[in-house]
Amino acid sequence: MTDTIDRISPMQRPAGSPIGYQTWSSLLFLHWRVPVSTLRPLVPRELEIDTFDGSAWLGLVPFLMSNVRPWWSPAVPGVSNFPETNVRTYVHRRGQDPAVWFFSLDAAKAIAVWIARTVWHLNYHYARMSVQHDGDVVRYDSCRRNSSAEVSIEARILGPLCPDRSYADSTGSTAEPGSLEHFLAERYLLFSTDRSGRLHRGQVHHRAYPLRQAQLVRCRQTLAQANQIEITSDPEHVLFSPGVTVDIFPLRPVTGV
Repeated sequence: MTDTIDRISPMQRPAGSPIGYQTWSSLLFLHWRVPVSTLRPLVPRELEIDTFDGSAWLGLVPFLMSNVRPWWSPAVPGVSNFPETNVRTYVHRRGQDPAVWFFSLDAAKAIAVWIARTVWHLNYHYARMSVQHDGDVVRYDSCRRNSSAEVSIEARILGPLCPDRSYADSTGSTAEPGSLEHFLAERYLLFSTDRSGRLHRGQVHHRAYPLRQAQLVRCRQTLAQANQIEITSDPEHVLFSPGVTVDIFPLRPVTGV
């Protein structure tokens, strides 16, 4: 079946000026194939579940946030750097705007949690978290401060996603449009809903992710279950990216819903 959704235009830099800047690094993309019917009750009815080869995908993505700042301020040591983990799936609206829907996001900085909940209408939680590198092995640990939801993951970083490409280097290689890797990683839009249920859309811009193959060594997590999603197996798909520098654009209400 031909994919009629435009997945390239959102990768282009949008008009206007960014309202903030961030760096995302040491990202591990873990994904499970799940039935659309499992996720449908958990996503607003205005959005459709985005699928690849007929399946929905549940993602768990731990990483490091750094240099987080608004456009008018420099980064603040001790405030602008912290680990984060998100649980997500992929959506679109009427065949347009392929985006991320976040079930939850955990962060190790209380002020970041408050701002994201208040300004971005996202389901953030305050957690104790760490990201550690030991050679080609990376470890992610997290535990929410107000519940037992946790993550303990260890992965081995391997070679570039597509080592035969001329532009592959030590940081990785970019995903081919139309591939599963492109579907899962190259997402520049998000949807969220405010307290009244009104739908909003946000956008980021960065270069395409440099991606590397990764091998899972250990994965223990209860974040999916905390979001009412039962996962009984290891993830089906694993990727690593050393990271990107990100421009953040304003969150805006969606009209014509």
